[in-house]
Amino acid sequence: MAVTKNKSVYVCQSCGYESAKWYGRCPDCGEWNSMTEEVRQQVSSAKSRSAGGSAPTVRESTVKKLSEISSDDSQRYVTGVGELDRVLGGGIVAGSVTLLSGDPGIGKSTLLLQICEYLCEGLKIIYVSGEESARQLKLRANRLGVASDNLYICATTDIESVLETVRRLSPDMVMIDSIQTMNLAALTSSAGSVTQIRECTQVLIGIAKSMEVPVFIVGHVNKDGAIAGPKVLEHMVDAVLYFEGERQQNFRILRAVKNRYGSTNEIGVFEMAQDGLREVPNPSQMMLSGRPKGVSGTCVACVMEGTRPILAEVQALVSKTGFGNPRRQAAGFDYNRAALLIAVLEKRCGYFFGNLDAYINVVGGLRLDEPAADLPVAMALISNLLDKSVPDDLAAFGEVGLAGEVRAVGSIQQRVSESYRLGFTTCVVPKHCVKQIDLRGMPGLNLIGVQNLSQAIAVIR
Repeated sequence: MAVTKNKSVYVCQSCGYESAKWYGRCPDCGEWNSMTEEVRQQVSSAKSRSAGGSAPTVRESTVKKLSEISSDDSQRYVTGVGELDRVLGGGIVAGSVTLLSGDPGIGKSTLLLQICEYLCEGLKIIYVSGEESARQLKLRANRLGVASDNLYICATTDIESVLETVRRLSPDMVMIDSIQTMNLAALTSSAGSVTQIRECTQVLIGIAKSMEVPVFIVGHVNKDGAIAGPKVLEHMVDAVLYFEGERQQNFRILRAVKNRYGSTNEIGVFEMAQDGLREVPNPSQMMLSGRPKGVSGTCVACVMEGTRPILAEVQALVSKTGFGNPRRQAAGFDYNRAALLIAVLEKRCGYFFGNLDAYINVVGGLRLDEPAADLPVAMALISNLLDKSVPDDLAAFGEVGLAGEVRAVGSIQQRVSESYRLGFTTCVVPKHCVKQIDLRGMPGLNLIGVQNLSQAIAVIR
């Protein structure tokens, strides 16, 4: 006879830590007021505990030789959105589970509906919405121009109902919007809790792996910008995509945080328009649009995002401080790196910033995390300090060391070629990289190799 017992546990909603008693602060991650009570049912069988009980049935797992398993990579579904395919590594892999996350209103649901229009030409897709009704989704689909008989809308929050629908319709792809609204009836905790998110995701992974059906999951973010739910959620899925960008700006950047089937260095650039997201195949031209001419404090940098070189405008403003301590602010650039560059400019080059505020901004919402952005940031700071403009046709890239030296960077040929293609005829590069550059096909290009910051600043003076 089965005996049901209720057990109360306290689960941290940030990291998933479980405890038998409540804590004001999670002992594992240190988050305050994140422990919530969950009641779980434990079913025990008296017969199985007795000596005469029969042993449980054990099923044998399916085993195949490695040589018998197909390694054909052609089983990828092209989404029709080139920027998304680039980030995914060439398309959606059959049986994969992809987590798409980002700030509210950034365009997650819009992107999924848009790729349905292309994929539904040959595939059957189930779109499960736990946040919007079927009529609301229809209104959005009309605005985006999505109309297909192969797209099935399921407005429910019950994950078991989703499972039965998938088994009955046998779709080629499933989209869940969002995982925080799904719930499993067997669990007593509310939707969006750590336990519900983990168990519902496990059900979806079982669907994907057993039926070879790709699953897209939309995930929310918390106030710190991290993906809401347990950290184990990111380990469970095959790919984690993150939408970046300011809601006030039209441009969005799709970045792969994790990808078992491709590189995590690629990014996709989109523009939010009235009829949905549009691809930006040439982000460098977009980043440089509206660039002022003959103004001090601006310099063009070239960074590598995977295999794609992207040119971005770096702006710097240096002004007399009105406070006791000068302010340092950086948007799109690492704050600690900016403070380091200012210290190098003071110590090695003799430019004093002690009573000056310094502001650094990367135009277009792009974030420059690569060391190759050190040199253009330093040149922009000195340009505004001296009030002498950097030549409009000049691009710079190089890493700056603590001794003021300019060190070599990778992919130098791609950076120079992209700069020349967009009309920059002068490139300030590390002197060690000059020999690696092939100037064939780039007539009129002026390469300036510099060993230290003083030589780079001489180009401005």
